[in-house]
Formats: sequence, C-alpha cells, structure tokens
Amino acid sequence: MLPVAVLVSGSGSNLQALLDASRTDPDFGARIVVVISDRPGVGALARAANAGVPTEVVPWSDFEDRQEFSIALCDIARKYGAEVLLLAGFMRILSPAAVDRYPNRIINIHPALLPAFPGPHAVPAALAHGVKVSGVTVHFVDDEVDHGPIIAQRAVAVEAGDTEEILHARIQDEEHRLFPLVVKAFAAGRLRVEGRRVIWEES
Repeated sequence: MLPVAVLVSGSGSNLQALLDASRTDPDFGARIVVVISDRPGVGALARAANAGVPTEVVPWSDFEDRQEFSIALCDIARKYGAEVLLLAGFMRILSPAAVDRYPNRIINIHPALLPAFPGPHAVPAALAHGVKVSGVTVHFVDDEVDHGPIIAQRAVAVEAGDTEEILHARIQDEEHRLFPLVVKAFAAGRLRVEGRRVIWEES
C-alpha cells in the first residue's frame, strides 16, 4: 500500500472521497497515513479523526516564509512515512523545497480546466469570463502555481443561471469521482511523466 499524506485547509469533501475509496475499494492501493492542515479546527480534521487517521496542524503563521513552512510540512509527512502528498483543497502554495523532496509525487486537484483560470478564485473567474464549459483538473505540482503536468481532466457544463455555489457544487461532484481514480492509478504505477505529458499505462 502506498503511504500518502493529504494536505487540507477546509471542509475536506475531497478528503472524504479519498477516505471512502480507501475503505470501500480493496484495489485502491493507497493508505492515508496522516492528514495535515495549515489551520486548526477545519472540518477536514474532524473527518480524518472520525476515520481514525492521525492529524497534524502546521499553522502558516508560525513560519517566517513559504520555504520554512513547506519544509516543516514535508518533515511531518516524512515522519509518518508518506511517499506522496495529495493536495485536497489545500490553499497554500508549496515552495520548490517541497517539490524537490517529492518530485512528481505531489498531486493537486483544481476546480477549472487548466491552464485556464489558475489560482484560488477559479470558479468565479470562469463565470465572470462567460465560459460555457469549466471542469476539474488533477495535476502534478511543480514550481509554478497550478502549472505542473496534467494527469486528468473532466468537463462540467456551465448552465444558464449558475451561481458560484451551484457551479462549484457540480464541479466538486466530478472532483470526488476523479481524484480517487487518479490516486488509484498512481498507486498502481500506471502514471508516467514525459515532459509535460502524463501517460496512463494500461492496468
């Protein structure tokens, strides 16, 4: 079983999808060894505790800069034996130090079809731009924001009358299906990175 750490900042709905997959799919291939948050008291920590998964809090405010924060976070992940970092609604940007320690082993999920609408306000930006299709992207993390090689994407139609909340909810439904599939494929050794392309090997 591939040991993974899940990084969170909020309610943890994507974390829950991963927890459910690890519990119900005997071939999931990954084991969540720790859930790490950059802030205390968030719902994701309660979800982890309810599932019997250890939790840690690494407060952003305790550190001088992004590099110190990222190193401390990686140190905690390594303490639990995590070989992969999964960013599930994690709202901090990791420094290159984290990418160096986990090359092509940090996976993020983003509520847009990258490279369109990177950053923390993807859903309202898509609505403001008037796009007809948005969606979800799962990608490897590199030194730039929402930039690394794309592993998988799912499209979500933007419908007349959509608000940010309504569209985001539909995108999250796709996130909850796609993220566990990507983690399962990675754990099985089916993902290969060639430059900016991610090749899915046959199972």
